[in-house]
This record gives sequence, structure tokens and C-alpha cells, in this order.
Amino acid sequence: FRLALIQLHVSAVKSDNLQRACGLVREASAKGAKVVALPECFNSPYGTQYFKEYAEKIPGESTQKLSEVAKECSIYLIGGRSIPEEDGGKLYNTCTVFGPDGALLAKHRKVHLFDINVPGKIQFKESETLSPGNSFSMFDTPYCKVGLGICYDMRFAEMAQIYGQKGCQLLIYPGAFNMTTGPAHWELLQRGRAVDNQVYVAAVSPARDEKASYVAWGHSTVVNPWGEVIAKAGAEETVVYTDIDLKKLAEIRQQIPILSQKRCDLYGVEMKK
Repeated sequence: FRLALIQLHVSAVKSDNLQRACGLVREASAKGAKVVALPECFNSPYGTQYFKEYAEKIPGESTQKLSEVAKECSIYLIGGRSIPEEDGGKLYNTCTVFGPDGALLAKHRKVHLFDINVPGKIQFKESETLSPGNSFSMFDTPYCKVGLGICYDMRFAEMAQIYGQKGCQLLIYPGAFNMTTGPAHWELLQRGRAVDNQVYVAAVSPARDEKASYVAWGHSTVVNPWGEVIAKAGAEETVVYTDIDLKKLAEIRQQIPILSQKRCDLYGVEMKK
């Protein structure tokens, strides 16, 4: 099946972001994409100072638009971090997934909050405004089961391992790595998660905006279970297309059967919730 990653240029105007995102979703569908993913923070600038201002409840304005365009195009739509979600007085970094009938299939709240300090380069603390999610998020399609993470979640190998154990063959990470962590780790982490678990990994970023307070790396990427980069964007707004070949995935797992050769008598990773 064809996967499309929409590397959107995000402005400060929510309505413009929504309109352009939906237009690119329609374009991707017209080119045969069956699963379409938007980047983290596609309807608002990324930054702790923006989260409260742009926050919505789910369902709300942004998710209603996503539901409508998913149904119109009859696709599976991963809504990036569609919105800072407000719920019970707390804010979450939330990704929603809609099916071809427009129904909400999954809602992933970012589990690992991005609190880092690289002296002289970048300091960022999502926990100043956001609360963490407490659950794994998977959804079924006629093609395969898909596991979800958001940006920093990709650094935690155990999360991807759980998804692999639960039968996911594609992991999708809407993300917004920056100009320090992007060139260092963006592709490396995707390749690591793909090889470790013999799955396809797709990470979709906003386009780079040098004038933004937080500059995203871009380079939305798809990696196959062999660890090969099979599709990659530059820094500009674009749509990345690739065909997910589940036959190739099965062949790789047969050739190097790590999933059946794990020493579960010696070690293990388990889902607690």
C-alpha cells in the first residue's frame, strides 16, 4: 500500500494550516496514498508558549476537519500532533487517527515529554505546560497493524519493541526534531527502531522555517525493515510517497528470524497498561 508523509510548512494562523493540510491530504489521496500522515504540530507553531493558546478539545475544530477529509478521501489519516489537546484542565501533545469512514480510530498522547538541556545548543521543557500520556496506541488497517509514537517517543526502544510484539508492521512517528538533534539522531533512531524490530518506520516532520522560534529539521523519512532509507524529504514543504511492501517484511523476518530467537527465558519487555 502507498504511504504519504506530508511535510507541512506551519504558520501562526491555525485556519491556514488546516486548509493547506487538508489540501495536501487530498493531493496525496489522488496519487494513490491509502495511509497519510501529518507532522507533529501541524496546526500551530511548536513551542511551550503556543500550546495553551492553540489548544482544543477532542472532538474539536481541527479533528473535525481531519475526520471530514479522511472520509472524503476514504483513507487512513494520522493527524500528526494535530493539536495541543485540552482535557480536564491539562494539556497533552496528542495525535489522532481517522479511518476511511471518518471515525476516530486512535488517540495517542505523547508518552515521553521532551525535557532536554544541551549546553550552548538547545534547552526545551515540554513538561512546563504539557502532561504525559499513559498508554500505547495501535490501530488496524486492512494492510497491517500500525503503532504510534510522537517525536521524543522514538528514542525509547522499549516502546517500539512492545508494538512489534503486538503485531505492528509499521510504526509512525510525527515529530519535530530540531537543528541540533535532527542531524545527529533523526535518521539514526528510525533505522535503529526498524532494524531492531523488523518493521517499517516512518517519521514525519514539519517543513523547516528558519524564522520560527523552534526550527524543525525536516527530512521526513521512511525506513524499511532492513534499515534502508527508502524515501526522504529535504527541508522544504513537500509530500513524500513510498510503497510499503509487506512481502519484503515477511522475507526479512524469515531470513533473520530474530523475533522467534529471542531468549524470553533470560529477558523481556512488557506492556504494563
